[in-house]
Amino acid sequence: MKAVVLAAGKGERLSPLTENRPKHLLPVGGRPLLEWSLRGIADAGITDVLIVTHYMEEKIKGQFGDGRGLGLNLNYIKQEKMIGTADAFQIAEEFVNGEEFIGFYGDLHVNPEIFKYLIDSHSESETTLCVVPVENPSQTGVVELDGDRVVNIVEKPRQGEEPSKLGNAGIYVFNSEIFKFIAETGLSQRNEYEITDSLKALIESGSAVNAVPIFEEDWLDVGLPWNLLEANKRALGQQETEVEGEIEDGVYIHGSVRIAKGARVRSGAYIEGPVYIGPGSDIGPNCYLRPSTYLGANVRIGNACEVKNSVIMNGTHVAHLSYVGDSIIGENCNFGAGTMTANIRFDKKNINVNIKDGRIDSGQRKLGSIIGDDVQTGINVNLMPGIKVGSGAWIAPGLTIYRDVPSSAFIRSTDT
Repeated sequence: MKAVVLAAGKGERLSPLTENRPKHLLPVGGRPLLEWSLRGIADAGITDVLIVTHYMEEKIKGQFGDGRGLGLNLNYIKQEKMIGTADAFQIAEEFVNGEEFIGFYGDLHVNPEIFKYLIDSHSESETTLCVVPVENPSQTGVVELDGDRVVNIVEKPRQGEEPSKLGNAGIYVFNSEIFKFIAETGLSQRNEYEITDSLKALIESGSAVNAVPIFEEDWLDVGLPWNLLEANKRALGQQETEVEGEIEDGVYIHGSVRIAKGARVRSGAYIEGPVYIGPGSDIGPNCYLRPSTYLGANVRIGNACEVKNSVIMNGTHVAHLSYVGDSIIGENCNFGAGTMTANIRFDKKNINVNIKDGRIDSGQRKLGSIIGDDVQTGINVNLMPGIKVGSGAWIAPGLTIYRDVPSSAFIRSTDT
């Protein structure tokens, strides 16, 4: 059996984090997001994998290469036009060459054992898909079952009209029959060729499509910034303590903590795992690193800082007396002393965030800032909950930021 991974999308809802990288390479617990699934595919005994790319495809190729380091034989093909998941699978037909294959979306964070479980549950010459319980069925593709048999897939049904609370997990085992129905698939309301429409046609033809249930805690669609925080939390929760870096006297470590080779943790630091500290990072003195914190390579956390449930990417410096909570910080940022990422509203209500062209309820009571690469803040800058700062932006000292900051902007006052 082979595998086909869809990794063409940019991830606009994750902006500004995806301004300089595809979403599939966002860090999750010490690895790029896509690597977790690729490792699961390898563990399931699959070696031949095709990655369908488009946005920043060279970065994906540069990260994974020929796949030898993961025990895989990786191949790549570019989806020239972003016109839907059915089209993305269609261009894999020659690679599949008549065999059954696993197909899945590359922006999922899943328990790596799911792939073996799916293969073991699959009946030859049939189509199998994973289904997962979802809190808001009206926001996803909902699967209607008769026993284990899929009888319908309804894309984003109206609230109250959902046929079930089982979502399409985006992980399939197909046989070559699917390509016939893809070829007959028309444009959807979103003006795309959707694989769910191909599946509906397959079901209506009388072909067997079976469902394999997976647990909600074993699956996550990383489509929004707070999903990345949750994926990071889950990944770090599975790690074991491993200390390869330098630990000075007077450092206190509790729980599972990984400190990579070349990292330095100075005296007085209190680390409460799960925490990951990347190679070459320099922490402290007198810092507090709280659970679910990921620090990439060459991160500097200055004296008397606190970091909690956050992702801080490579090369970022957080100067002394700063606080980073429930936030995602891109690469090579430089925070002036006393920079604060507020993570809770004064009225304790859920935090709203601007996503693409609209403002949505994140469902999170605690959420800090989402910051792109190469951002600089002056001393004593305050960022209100849910604020997004685009890559390359500068924020002058002493400001409190209530609105999103565009990429490459220089904010001199709150009136700009």
